[in-house]
Amino acid sequence: MIVPFSVSDFIDRAVQVYGDRIGVVDEPDQPASSLGEMTYAEVGQRARLQAAMLDRLGIDVGDRVAIVSHNSARLLTAFFGVCGSGRVLVPVNFRLRPDEVRYIVEHSGARVLFVDPELAESLGDVEAEFTFVLGDPASIDVPIDAEPRPWEPDENATACINYTSGTTARPKGVQITHRNIWVNAVTFAMHATVSDRDVYLHTLPMFHANGWGMPFAMTGLGVKQVVLRKVDGAEILRRVRDHGVTVMCAAPAVAAAVLDAAQTWEGEIPGRDRVRIIMAGAPPPTKTIRRVQEELGWEFIQIYGLTETSPLLTFNRTRAEWDHLPAEERATLLTRAGAPALGVRLKISEDEQNEGEVLARSNVVLEGYWEQPEESARALADGWFHTGDGGTIGDDGYLTISDRKKDVIITGGENVSSIEVEDVIFSHPAVAEVAVIGIPSEKWGETILALVVLAEGEQVTEAELIAWCKERAAGYKAPTVIEFRDELARTATGKLQKFKLRAPYWEGRDRQVN
Repeated sequence: MIVPFSVSDFIDRAVQVYGDRIGVVDEPDQPASSLGEMTYAEVGQRARLQAAMLDRLGIDVGDRVAIVSHNSARLLTAFFGVCGSGRVLVPVNFRLRPDEVRYIVEHSGARVLFVDPELAESLGDVEAEFTFVLGDPASIDVPIDAEPRPWEPDENATACINYTSGTTARPKGVQITHRNIWVNAVTFAMHATVSDRDVYLHTLPMFHANGWGMPFAMTGLGVKQVVLRKVDGAEILRRVRDHGVTVMCAAPAVAAAVLDAAQTWEGEIPGRDRVRIIMAGAPPPTKTIRRVQEELGWEFIQIYGLTETSPLLTFNRTRAEWDHLPAEERATLLTRAGAPALGVRLKISEDEQNEGEVLARSNVVLEGYWEQPEESARALADGWFHTGDGGTIGDDGYLTISDRKKDVIITGGENVSSIEVEDVIFSHPAVAEVAVIGIPSEKWGETILALVVLAEGEQVTEAELIAWCKERAAGYKAPTVIEFRDELARTATGKLQKFKLRAPYWEGRDRQVN
């Protein structure tokens, strides 16, 4: 018997088994209004009403629905109201500039656009066939007992399109299927030993790789989900204390914020010997891992993956064989990306052009890039997904990421295309040449450095160039440091060798990512 996997499986089980349980605790300070505490039965009802609303608007199966929102119960519910009814959800990074959001809405062909109330004014000129502000009664204008049209699940249908920065200036739309989501959520929950006794804190942006699949995994297992709208170290500690949080996912910058807040926290650190913090985005230094374990008393877990892989590829968690090792050695072992998750196959390319690149095969690998067949063929060449990351696989099967072969900088857990930033800086009339690279940052993992050669007779300050970038791209994409050079060394064919430009800043480090 073959029963197609579907996103709706997760909410259907939650409603049936945990319908009376508080399933979602919305951020209390949501603009417009907070949905407060919602049982899983209420979450299921809101999802059905959203699907019925899309029926009324004539939005067909396979049509795209974009949503630009901070973490919220409405965004979480949309994963089921939109994807669970056969439409395609396009979660958009709320930090992007209006022109960047417009590109994604237009490129995806989204017929419906939902916008967070806080962004309604700034995104006022971004339009779709139907545009709604989240929290406005008009966004779900159907009778309370409305039932959506039934949808016959197709596990190979696209459920979400997640846009990610890549090696080109324009983001690519990653097509994630129902099967991708299902396999990722179930294997992730298994490796993290999630149960209905857990309480999950959404510190991770839900738009980012669908919150790593946690909205699905946690819903299917009846886990209480606490929504955090904006990251704040002290507020994370308060939510852990007040809601009994046991698990969260985070970029290294979030862990740094919690560690900073813990320095002035009065009383015992909440969650000691209870919280599991699952980290990805870039491998944190050994010191950070030890501080999480010793100062917070939380279990540290490392994963590796990409938006294109739903995202879980590897999982690194302290194992029984390491119990006798000194704390420093255990922490060092945890800096590795980890062992392949169940169902994942990894290898290191020996091809001359891609030598050293990490390749992956799994049911979590994307269907393709939306309307970019050439990019899809390149990424999935020879039946393997090309991650663009350099790495090695040890005798024990554990992967270590050593360098980033494609020019993407991961800062605070966000992917930034160096080519995109270079394009913005080069548009300044005073700039003759520019190279953008990632350099180590204790706070953000990596931060953005621009090496700039000025045009003859021109002058511009570091502050002016940074301001120029912030006016023309999302703030997190702007360099934090600009160094002026007389020239940038190039090959005989005129190409920049960024690994040489990066080398002085990464000297003495085993990995060329942080």
